[in-house]
Amino acid sequence: MNPARAEGRPSPPDLLVLHAVRVMGMADPASVARRTGMAVEVVTEQLLDDQARGWVQHVAFADLAGWTLTESGRAEGERRLAAELDHTGTREAVDAAHRAFLRQNARFLSTVTRWQLRPVPGDPLAANTHDDPEWDGIVLDELADHGRRLESVGAVLAGALERFAGYDARYTAALERADAGQLAWVDAPGIESCHTVWIQLHEDLMATLGVERGSQA
Repeated sequence: MNPARAEGRPSPPDLLVLHAVRVMGMADPASVARRTGMAVEVVTEQLLDDQARGWVQHVAFADLAGWTLTESGRAEGERRLAAELDHTGTREAVDAAHRAFLRQNARFLSTVTRWQLRPVPGDPLAANTHDDPEWDGIVLDELADHGRRLESVGAVLAGALERFAGYDARYTAALERADAGQLAWVDAPGIESCHTVWIQLHEDLMATLGVERGSQA
């Protein structure tokens, strides 16, 4: 966490583990441990406890495997998150940060689309082959601007609840890799790319505030 920032209220470890699985979609204990700062052994024990309660399940298909939330786990997580907001008195701050995030969200998604597509005559949906440095440079500049705006949102969130800290730092780290020529760090799934970090923050905010996807303007 940036020491210059006000530190938010800490969340209990059991909530951190359950919520990390929600935000990441599917996660292994090592990934949850990195996200929460907890020991892998502690995370694994908590996941097994949550499995016994019917809140998480271990799934595997093809070469992917990990823990995911069940419907009851999703409901339990949202109940705890709402209680945390009320107990800490941070609902107003998180809601304001969410509104600021939404004002930027559509622009960010448009930027990612321009990273993925580069229209040419006769084909407005042509894939971006990344052979035009000027085009990519403009998009990377836009991504940097989104990162600066994310810092201000992140400062409000981290000042309210400690578990929100780190999104802007992870976004910046991904963008630095992309700037260095590792282009997958803009939007590739399965790694903490700029797009992955952004959508995880969006999921975090929706879960915390009990907002259903698709219900937001």
